[in-house]
Formats: sequence, structure tokens, C-alpha cells
Amino acid sequence: MDPCEVVVAVDLGGTRMKCGLVAADGAVLHRETRPTPRADARDGGRAVLDALLETVVELGQKATAEGHRVRAIGVVVPGVIDAEHGTVGAENLEWVGTPVLAELQAAVAADVPIVLAHDVRAGGYAEFRQGALSGTTNSMFLPLGTGIAAAMIVDGRLVSGDGYAGELGHSKFIHGDAAELCACGQYGCLETVASAAALARRYAARTGRTVDGAREVMELLAAGDPDAARVWQDALAALIDALVLYTTLVAPTRIAIGGGLIGAGETLLQPLREGVHARLTFQREPEIVAAVLGEEAGMLGAAQMAWDRANEEAAA
Repeated sequence: MDPCEVVVAVDLGGTRMKCGLVAADGAVLHRETRPTPRADARDGGRAVLDALLETVVELGQKATAEGHRVRAIGVVVPGVIDAEHGTVGAENLEWVGTPVLAELQAAVAADVPIVLAHDVRAGGYAEFRQGALSGTTNSMFLPLGTGIAAAMIVDGRLVSGDGYAGELGHSKFIHGDAAELCACGQYGCLETVASAAALARRYAARTGRTVDGAREVMELLAAGDPDAARVWQDALAALIDALVLYTTLVAPTRIAIGGGLIGAGETLLQPLREGVHARLTFQREPEIVAAVLGEEAGMLGAAQMAWDRANEEAAA
């Protein structure tokens, strides 16, 4: 492999880190997956942070050993990012105002620009630049996994809201006695009924039978299980409400659905299309499609953001 300029890209997940060395043309010269340590509240998620720092440093060392020049580093994480201070609050990582950007800068100890961004926004940015949302100026990436968040493209720009934007999963769509408590502290969030984790949890609560995640719920749905059908219909209804609201407010031309639930394919997409179509009156109707970059979307978005920063600094 000929030496070239690269960026280090890391997508930190609750169980795994997806990592890469990515060239300016988007070619992934090296990719690997590392386990994320279990977060411990007693040390404020320090083990997770240390593993992230070690990964970034070692990827940089690997690039240098192979003769590459590291131009920038992109790290994307879940949670709420305070863009001004570079801190992160992430419940599943046990981070509360954790100074992730400062820790990265100290660990790298080199004059290399570092981008810290939200994992879903990074995934949406990758879909926008090279995936299912390419060619759009108003669109949304909506991964449905353990949780739900959105990446919003508005007037050709990724909306960050200073690190707070896109938490569609924590909008209230369920009311009354059916509203369940969400991890965020609110009742009736979209995430409590339409995430992959919610499908398994709600099926178990309804039947008293534990299932192996959303995958098994979908298998039961295909086999005609009425309880799986009820849980699925509840999820679809809430998702349709969310998509109609977003369409009314922001007028996307395309919505790309990703995350683990996209494995359901047209069993998910067609009811969403039909449900949104039936509800719209004057609004511009969006295409609803499957995201195409899969599990690498966050890492590829981190790389693209890192290259953007490197190019901005070179032009300054």
C-alpha cells in the first residue's frame, strides 16, 4: 500500500467501536472493530474513555508506521455533545459532562485537528455525502436501533443544534395510560415504543415470554403471532406520527431509515410509506427509503467530518 494522507475515524458504540483509516477519496485503507468496555458508574465511564483514547492513539501509530500522514481525527459518540466545551453526556456510557475532546487532544499530543461529533449525525452526513441521501438538500436519516435519533439535513446543511439537535426519539407521541417511562425521564417517547429494544421489551411485557431481541419479534410477526402484530402496529403508528410531524415542519424530500430494524425491509418501509401518504394533505411527500451504508455509516461520517476540518484548516 502506497503511503498517502489519511484521517483516523472512530465510531464509539455502547458495545463496539468501528474504526478506520480513510483516504481523501473515501477509500478505507484499514478497518477494524474493537469491543467497548462495559461502562461503570463508579468511575464515571473512565474505562470506556480510556479504551477510546487508546484506540485513537494506536490507529494513529499504525498509520505512521505504514508511512501515512494523519491529517485529522474524527470521533463520533452517542449522547448529547456540548460543542462549545467538547463535553459529552451519555447515559449508556456513564458519561456526565465528560471532557472527551480535551482528553483526546491530550492523548494525541500533536498538532492534528480533532472533530468530536454525534454518531447518528455522522451517519446521516455519510448518507448525505455518499449514500441514500446524496443529491438532496432537505432530508433525514433515521436509524431505528437500541435507541432512536435523527440526522437532519436542512437547506443542504447538517443541523447540529450546538450538539443537541435530532433527538426525535425523545419526542412524546404516546399519551395516557399507554405512555411508558423513557430512560430520559419523560413518559411516552417514540423510543419507548418504536425502537428495536422497545419491540422486544413490549412483546415480553405483553406475553410474559422473553424473546431474543427485535429479530425474534419479527420472526413471530412473520409466523402470524397476534401479540407480535400488536407490538409492531403500535411501533408503526408512532413512527408514522413522527414522520408526518417532521415532514410538516421541515419538508424533507427523502427519509432514509437505518439501524437494526431496517433488516425488516419492506415489512417496515411499505407501511410507513402508506401511512405517511394517507396522513398528508398539503405537505410535500418524502421518499422513504432504506439507508445504504449499514454499520459503517458512523465511521464513514466521522472520516468525512475529519477531512472537512483538515481541508478547512489547510485553506485558512
